[in-house]
Amino acid sequence: MTTSPVERAPISSAADINLSDWDFWGRPMGEREHAFRLLRELDMPAFFAEPEVSFAPPGVGYHALVRHADILEASRNPDVFCSGAGGATNIVDMPAEFIEYFGSMISMDDPRHARLRRIVSRAFTPKMIKQFEADVETAAGQIVDDLIATGSGCDFVTEVAARLPLKIICDMMGIPESDYRFVFDRSNVILGASDPEYVSDPAAIATSLLTAGMELQQLVQDLAAHRLGTPTDDLISALVNANIDGEQLTAQELGSFFILLVVAGNETTRNAISHGLRLLTDNLDQKARWLEDVDGRAAGAVEEIVRLAAPVNYMRRKVTRDHVMNGNLYRTGEKVVMYYWSANRDERVFAEPDRFDIGRSPNPHVGFGGPGPHFCLGAHLARREITVMFRELLRRVPQIEAGPPERLFSSFINGIKHMDCTF
Repeated sequence: MTTSPVERAPISSAADINLSDWDFWGRPMGEREHAFRLLRELDMPAFFAEPEVSFAPPGVGYHALVRHADILEASRNPDVFCSGAGGATNIVDMPAEFIEYFGSMISMDDPRHARLRRIVSRAFTPKMIKQFEADVETAAGQIVDDLIATGSGCDFVTEVAARLPLKIICDMMGIPESDYRFVFDRSNVILGASDPEYVSDPAAIATSLLTAGMELQQLVQDLAAHRLGTPTDDLISALVNANIDGEQLTAQELGSFFILLVVAGNETTRNAISHGLRLLTDNLDQKARWLEDVDGRAAGAVEEIVRLAAPVNYMRRKVTRDHVMNGNLYRTGEKVVMYYWSANRDERVFAEPDRFDIGRSPNPHVGFGGPGPHFCLGAHLARREITVMFRELLRRVPQIEAGPPERLFSSFINGIKHMDCTF
């Protein structure tokens, strides 16, 4: 049973921590930071029982990888730490009906993963992203126009941060503007199902997830069927008509990829932008540095925002054979959960890791995942969207500030649901 904030006992040692307890993810951010610091100090990764969920049986438990070095090595060895055994985005093994909608390439291993990535990656090269630059700049400019028109401020998350990635992803795919809200609401359910704002009845989480996944998949499959006969200049047309070395996406693969794209591309960039404004508000010296050279310091500032925001808290892997990593033994069939948020604050890698420094160099964060085949396919696009959004904000409303954030209740996404801004 979840206790109220005043009843929570303080975390004084690693023995007080349970990452599978929902109560932990309701603690204030400072307490969670302290907890992960204690876990990083352990000689070997802590082991936890799996969380209890309504749609999956109890599993074998998992090792919590919280150090930067462990996450790098696990990411570089996908043959040992695999993604395809039950899904990578949930600690528990996903049932077959979930994998139908959420079994995208993020939860696959080679050779199937390589096949899908080979087909879809051509839409996300730096050259291709450059073709979208004008669209990103136009959209960001319009969003700031609308912000200024409010005269004082708004909910920054829904009216600014969420609008840019949502529009760009939908435009890329050829989703009409009339369906933007539909896509936005379903993606909120998929990544925020544990939050009462999006699914009020805990007993309905499984049904809500499946329904949202089914509806998004149906949307893109209907569009794909139309594009087969009448292709247009969008990503759905390119993917459904693609024939790369004799390979094409099936309707189910296209639907699952679309869910991955709109959920990952929308939610994570939205949260990075939201965290970015919060960081600038809390660190006015860094904001002043960025204002001195908006373009010249953008690249470093964006990487530092992604490091501290770490929009995706973790990914899960399953061990395929006995393996020793950094002095610790992992046995066949065990699970490891890679906590990117913690790795981005590892004192062994980052000096003063909790400090926001837009000039931090080097900055080997894992905010887009670790190295290897599952590094974020949309990293180039995300960087571009964050860069352009803050360029517009800093040049046109440099006095903008964020209010207190209302955080998403989730162990998977480091999200901000709502956050007022003023200027």
